[in-house]
Amino acid sequence: MEILNERLLYPSYEIIGGKKFMAPAANLDHSGIIMRLGMIIGTHLSNNKSGYVYPDDVDVHFSDGSLYKPDLVVVLKSNEKILAGQKNIFGAPDMVVEVLSKSTRRNDLTIKKDTYEVQGVREYWIVDPWVKSVDVYLLRDGKYFLEDEYILFDQDDLEDLSEEEKAAVKNEVPVHIVDGLTIPLEFIFSWGY
Repeated sequence: MEILNERLLYPSYEIIGGKKFMAPAANLDHSGIIMRLGMIIGTHLSNNKSGYVYPDDVDVHFSDGSLYKPDLVVVLKSNEKILAGQKNIFGAPDMVVEVLSKSTRRNDLTIKKDTYEVQGVREYWIVDPWVKSVDVYLLRDGKYFLEDEYILFDQDDLEDLSEEEKAAVKNEVPVHIVDGLTIPLEFIFSWGY
């Protein structure tokens, strides 16, 4: 009950384009995707003592005055100066993941993506739980380019593909800022894994 009262007294919000927006709580599918990504990336970083992972509801402050609460934030050890006294993040994380929802979709695909690009977030993932896809954007020369779109195909979808198309299907998403880490799409989009 105490947590509920605190959430009502101090609701979560973001500052996007100079305007304050409420940040609604995620649904279970959305939270599960974040948890699984955080678990696998966090375990890898912890085992290699190479960085930190923070799930949603962490304040990320950018130099343009924006305040975002990305669904998942990765900060490598080499960039830990942006971790302000273990309270907030001030500056560009190395990687940000946003899981699309109906209420945040437009901002995640436009203004937030543009802000992450301008502020220097090196890797940006847009996860679509309906399509079961992950779009990976990498920063090169100050601009994002779409590295690839990874889609989880079910058996019926695979049967409709040509042999050439089947051969091109990628079942794992590489985390480009971290050497040797790939994440199976089936793990990302599984329910109750």
